[in-house]
Amino acid sequence: MTVSAMSATPKKSLKLFSGSSHPELAEEVAKQLDVTVTPQAAYKFANGEIFVRYDESVRGCDAFVIQSHCNPLNDAIMEQLIMVDALKRASAKRITVVMPFYGYARQDKKHKGREPISARLMADLFKTAGADRIMAVDLHTDQIQGFFDGPVDHLMAQKLLAGYIRDTYANEQITVVSPDSGRVRVAEKWADELGGTPLAFIHKTRDPNKPNQVVANRVVGDVEGRLCVLVDDMIDTGGTITKATEQLIAAGAKDVIIAATHAVLSGPAAERLSSCGAKEVVLTNTLPIPEERRFPNLTVLSIAPLVAEAIHQVFEDGSVTSLFDGRA
Repeated sequence: MTVSAMSATPKKSLKLFSGSSHPELAEEVAKQLDVTVTPQAAYKFANGEIFVRYDESVRGCDAFVIQSHCNPLNDAIMEQLIMVDALKRASAKRITVVMPFYGYARQDKKHKGREPISARLMADLFKTAGADRIMAVDLHTDQIQGFFDGPVDHLMAQKLLAGYIRDTYANEQITVVSPDSGRVRVAEKWADELGGTPLAFIHKTRDPNKPNQVVANRVVGDVEGRLCVLVDDMIDTGGTITKATEQLIAAGAKDVIIAATHAVLSGPAAERLSSCGAKEVVLTNTLPIPEERRFPNLTVLSIAPLVAEAIHQVFEDGSVTSLFDGRA
């Protein structure tokens, strides 16, 4: 009898690929998944162009490409785009772009006319390169999930950070503080995570023509004699968060703990954070923190177990939302 079709049991293989911006995190994720980072040749031509070639077959694999968008930011993004394009052309079955820190996420809407929406452009670039799915940690705003035409796994570091603070400062009277009115919703989630603590926020005025500069601010809420946990998604130059810390101490806060996910730490940030009066600064390793930007009261928590578990769930067609009690 002639058979008109061939049947086969589809095999699934998970392969993890790492860009050059934060190999330590990729190795940690690989260890959690019990895989090795797929070897590749990557170098720059004399004029700065990036070249990538994988050292083994990737045909039919479930590919996860991890790259943190750190300085030099545009090189990191371009390298990841080229890695995705190479995977698509080598017949990878599904390509998930894992960006612990999503570059250009702050440019998610037009504040004034004739401005770009660069966060949307980023999503379009990765879609065009061949990405089927995006995984990111603590996007600057939730709406960015809608910029990519495909599944987006929005991982949240709040459970990790809040768990550390709950365990370390169990006997303290805590107030959760938002550094501005725009992040009060995030602070509310923190307050719930810490058992319904009071909320406060810093009311601040910015000069619209000068980025990263705050004109004036004041504390709204009860902070006197309490341990204030100042929460944000990222710390760039540290200007906003350190001024907020000084404001809280002036308003009678017992101590201030700064907790944030992304340690961008540009320019004077490390010096500002170490000398602003905060008792502890708790960050994650979504971005590499070089030795020269570390200081005595800095605590760095690893995001690798969370990223690895999310990758595992995606590979096994499980639920990523279940990692966040249904709130992702």
